[in-house]
Formats: sequence, structure tokens, C-alpha cells
Amino acid sequence: MADNKDKNIKSWDFRTKHFWSEGWGSLFLAVFIALFIRWGFVEAYVIPSGSMLPSLLIYDHIFVNKLTYGLRVPFSENWMVKFSEPKRGEVIVFKYPKDMSTFFIKRIVGESGDKIYYENGTLFVNDKPVEKKVPANMDDFNWLRDADFQRDGNINDGKDNYTEFTEALPPSNQGGEGKDHAILLRKGEVFETYGPVTVPEGMLFVMGDNRMNSSDSRVWGFLPKQNILGRAMFVWLSCEETIPALPFLCNPLTLRWGRFFHPVN
Repeated sequence: MADNKDKNIKSWDFRTKHFWSEGWGSLFLAVFIALFIRWGFVEAYVIPSGSMLPSLLIYDHIFVNKLTYGLRVPFSENWMVKFSEPKRGEVIVFKYPKDMSTFFIKRIVGESGDKIYYENGTLFVNDKPVEKKVPANMDDFNWLRDADFQRDGNINDGKDNYTEFTEALPPSNQGGEGKDHAILLRKGEVFETYGPVTVPEGMLFVMGDNRMNSSDSRVWGFLPKQNILGRAMFVWLSCEETIPALPFLCNPLTLRWGRFFHPVN
């Protein structure tokens, strides 16, 4: 009895080795390390919609690098230290400007000072049309299903109504090479115009790769850089459906094994 009593005392005494190795201190330390990693280094997110098809699928689980642009003051949009600036072509997770409790994922297509114009499926950056090429392969497109387009009551939509292109974004204003990435466009005549607009200082213009089905800067405006949470790295888990009673968990019968560790281009 005395031994058990001594162990209970040691479990709550932070001055003892037992507290940090076997007592409550080991639990507190594990929780602190997990929160520290999530705050400053990497965090997991789940893709909830088809706005980034075909680059990212619904229910892709991704890791986001939160250190790539710098470190923030905890529970704040203010930077403690910055390492780099977000560049055109990067896929980022950010706080939605209209509701900071909601997270979005989009691709940067316009940096501060850029003139952006979008007309009938063609993006113009600084008055130059961004080239659309035939994809080298259809690997991304082959993952798509009719169900990916029939959410939110669009029961008559489907994969056959869309075609994939490779869009060749120009190099970032900060230097480096351009970015080739996949986009989806609806087949047939498209009558859609936005802009031209000039991206203000401290802002970005972001778009979804599924150009006809994305709520992005064309809808809600420019993205403040301070809203960025990090850059998408790779898919670590993917499934076609989740468990109905536990929608945050993948249905193991619908896992997309071939997408595990798939890089986010």
C-alpha cells in the first residue's frame, strides 16, 4: 500500500524523474510536442470539395508545410519571422477572408502588382495569355468519377462534361521557373469574364484548378498574405468515401492506395 501511495505522489510531483518519465508529465510533454509541431511545422488537412480537381481529389488527406514561409505568433496572423514569400503556382491553405474560422485551399496565380484577367477559360497575367497545353498524360484525370461533379445537387453533371489541360503559369516575380499544372475546363462554349484587376500590395490572387467550380478570388476578392497557413506538400491518405457515422474517417474499403504520398504539384 505504501509503495502505491509513493508512486501516486511521484506522479504529481514535477520535481521527480518519475513525473516526466512515467507520470502525468510525460503526457503533458507529448501533448505540448504535438501542438508545437502543428503550430510551427506541419499540419494535416482534408480536401472537402472538388474545387482543386484534378490536382487534388475530394477526401485527399494532405500535409501542409507551415514553416516554409516563416513562424507566426501563436493564435495570431502576425509573423514572428519570415523565411520566404508565397510564389505564383504554389498551392496554399489559408483562412477564408470572409470567415477566418474556415480554411480554403487554392493555387496562387497572381502576385502583388500583377494584372489579372480571365476570359472564357483563358487566364491572362500581365496582359499575356497563359498557355494551355495538351497534358503529357491523363493520370490526374483518370482518378476522377462522376460522383465528384454531382455534389450540391448537380445530379446531371459528370466527368464526360470536362476536359483537362496543362496550364503553364509564368515565373514568379521573385524569380525561378514557371509552373505547369493541371486544370479542368467544361467542354463546349464558355462565356465567363473577370477583370482586369491589379493585385494590391500584400495581397494575392488565387484560383481553383477546377475553373468552372471554384469559389476563389473571382468571387470573394484578393487574399491577404497574412491569412496563409502554409503550402501543401503531399497526399498521405486518400479515399473515395468516408464512414457515414464518422465523416472525418476514411472508409477503408474505398482507399485510393495509388495516391498515398502523391506530391501536390
